[in-house]
Amino acid sequence: MLLMGACSGPEEQGQSGKVFLAEGGYPNLTERDGKYYFLYQSPTVDSIILHVADSPEDIPSSEPHYIWSPKGISMRNIYSPELFRIDGKWYIYFEADNGANTDNHQLYVLENSSASPTEGEWNLHGPIITSEEWNFGLHPTTFVLDGRQYLLWSGWPKRRTETETQCIYIAEMADPYTLKSERVMISQPEYEWERQWINPDGSRTAYPIYVNENPEVVISPDGKRVAVAYSASGIWTEYHTLGMLHASTDSDLLDPSSWIKEPEPVFQAPEGSGIYGTSNVSILKNPDERGKYYFLYEVKRKDENGDMHKGIRWKEISWEADSLPTLGMP
Repeated sequence: MLLMGACSGPEEQGQSGKVFLAEGGYPNLTERDGKYYFLYQSPTVDSIILHVADSPEDIPSSEPHYIWSPKGISMRNIYSPELFRIDGKWYIYFEADNGANTDNHQLYVLENSSASPTEGEWNLHGPIITSEEWNFGLHPTTFVLDGRQYLLWSGWPKRRTETETQCIYIAEMADPYTLKSERVMISQPEYEWERQWINPDGSRTAYPIYVNENPEVVISPDGKRVAVAYSASGIWTEYHTLGMLHASTDSDLLDPSSWIKEPEPVFQAPEGSGIYGTSNVSILKNPDERGKYYFLYEVKRKDENGDMHKGIRWKEISWEADSLPTLGMP
């Protein structure tokens, strides 16, 4: 099975993005030693599938590697996998539940010591204990700064009842699958554009759900700033959009006061464009071209029946003088 879709080079794109995959969501693009590795959320959400190519443009026509699925484990709804290379090993961070109740969503890590992530054995670790009181988590991602590894994810301050609030948390890690510190909330849905849960046609969830989720980390080219792009408002709505947090790299990243939240969405399609939900992103520095970054993002479009369909686009981004990314237009 090949990925369906078209992929044009970002150098052809200017400020607007181009189609990477016609169908798909939750992109994750990683480069190592001249190879590009691409994960996205499997349509069947029951396995992890990896694509490998010599360039991003070749990914849509590459063969899939079915590298892991749960066997003998009550695990379902495998969402938002991300691939990392840490201290000579490969790791995939993802979320899953037991198939009976999505309230049981937790964070997991796969580890592989082979030179290539398409070879060797993947060993499962987890769930990661993020909260002794209520161990719920979504969309894990990780980064290493000054020799310290951090985990970011979306979670609840407390177990939901009549209202659900997803917040962004950070913690330092003792190893790639164990937290060293207590979790620290660095963002919660506070602005109106982060708290949308009802569509224009009135369709809605059973009760209010306010969302900050799917954090993605990038460190500025000058090494001065950590930027975290995150998705805001309900993914089921037309208002799903992208927000941004940022902090100085020499600050205490476990101190909430170190983080600044941009008061407006940072990446939104113009009204009337027919594009919605420009969020769930992946950011990668191109190792072959100094200063250029690949920016992959999910978009939604309506068909003639009004049904939403997800696809993945990509573009290049630049950097402002204040060490923050300029994302341009979808």
